[in-house]
Amino acid sequence: METITFDQLPATIRAFNAAHEARDADAALALMTPAAVITDEGNTYSGEDVLRRFIAEAGTEFTYTDDVTGAARDGEVWVVGHHLEGNFPGGTADLSYRFALDGDRIARLDIG
Repeated sequence: METITFDQLPATIRAFNAAHEARDADAALALMTPAAVITDEGNTYSGEDVLRRFIAEAGTEFTYTDDVTGAARDGEVWVVGHHLEGNFPGGTADLSYRFALDGDRIARLDIG
């Protein structure tokens, strides 16, 4: 895996990160392919309505901070590290957002 800076990530991923943080589902969905899939906590989400709900609502029951901790490229997969702290069970979490692109749009996002 090659470590890179956040600015070296494709513009699509940087824009998705901003849209996801703002819970702007329309902006996030515009960056994804029609067949895009998101996996998170063992669940798989696909389809425009389901993805819209996931982006807008995931984690809203908690208050937390989300700091980007790094970026990398693993072959054709782009990885963004996130550190969360808040009032969710355990209080802290370090997650990797693994993006697969199809052209300049997100085809898959695995959160774990």
